[in-house]
Amino acid sequence: MTERIFNFSAGPAVLPVPVLEEAQRNMLSLPGVGMSVMEISHRSKTFDDIIHSAESGLRELLGIPDNYRILFLQGGASLQFSMVPMNFLPADGSADYILTGSWGKKAIKEAKRVGAVNIAATMADGGFTRVPTKEELNLNSGAAYVHITTNETIEGVEWKQEPEVGNVPLFADASSDILSHRIPVEKYALIYAGAQKNMGPSGVTLVILRDDLLKNIPENLHTMLDYRTHVENNSLYNTPNTWGIYIIDLVCKWLKEKGGIAAMERENEQKAQLLYAAIDATDFYRGHADVDSRSIMNVTFRLPSEELEKKFTSEATAKGLDGLKGHRSVGGVRASIYNAFPRDGVEALVSFMKDFEKRNS
Repeated sequence: MTERIFNFSAGPAVLPVPVLEEAQRNMLSLPGVGMSVMEISHRSKTFDDIIHSAESGLRELLGIPDNYRILFLQGGASLQFSMVPMNFLPADGSADYILTGSWGKKAIKEAKRVGAVNIAATMADGGFTRVPTKEELNLNSGAAYVHITTNETIEGVEWKQEPEVGNVPLFADASSDILSHRIPVEKYALIYAGAQKNMGPSGVTLVILRDDLLKNIPENLHTMLDYRTHVENNSLYNTPNTWGIYIIDLVCKWLKEKGGIAAMERENEQKAQLLYAAIDATDFYRGHADVDSRSIMNVTFRLPSEELEKKFTSEATAKGLDGLKGHRSVGGVRASIYNAFPRDGVEALVSFMKDFEKRNS
């Protein structure tokens, strides 16, 4: 198959076509270099320019203040589930975790290996359909940090604004909605995100870390698991994912050409509203998340039966609408419509949904 289909996959996810085309042009040789970015030394002047360009692009797009460090690490958000408590959960302290879905559950599991965890709120009893209200939070004013998952990819639940946590540092796994909308970075002490949703290919993890946290890191951590190692070496202690960082740089340039995060946010809202309107227009489709907690990135919904859901995803794939099967842990249908996903793909899905309902209701 040579024609591109509509890729609704939750990740690795769709990348901007202009980015893929530029990467294709320069695959064998970066202009003026004579080598692929995957062949050059990570300590060369060429790659130094690339990584600094990627960092400055993210800093500009997200409005990251000067007192925050930007790191490009490996191991995905899953490794951050361990690194965060290893660096910031003291033996005699505890951390607050707000549980809104499957990825938050995984983060809690790893944090408990390190120290005491207080579940400040859990939405599990309701099937993870929303984020908690302020009144539902049982926060500890003495906690080392508060951890949230800004967007639960599996359940399609998203925080629309940050919880009020007082003077306790707020940490976030923002893997699936970073760069999709404006965020007040200064409200967070630490943000981490796998690149494979909105930033680039899998294999790179972004960490945005406030300087003052570094003094809290204990001594004698394993070298690669100590944030100070990567801060002191500008993400170059070991060989980084040079290709992935190069693509992140190209994605940042693409976003700036589109008008930045504010313009991207408007486009994402419009795409999501189009799809949610189709879900709400009928009883045949049933949205999973509560209206005020609906994800703009991952639209999750059910059909009247699992048999119809299987038929739906199978027929959709045959029509070039791929990746719609819900996560194996929850089932249903999930349409991931990240930054690079085109509006005409959403329109094609809505058209298919209407036709499928006519034929199967």
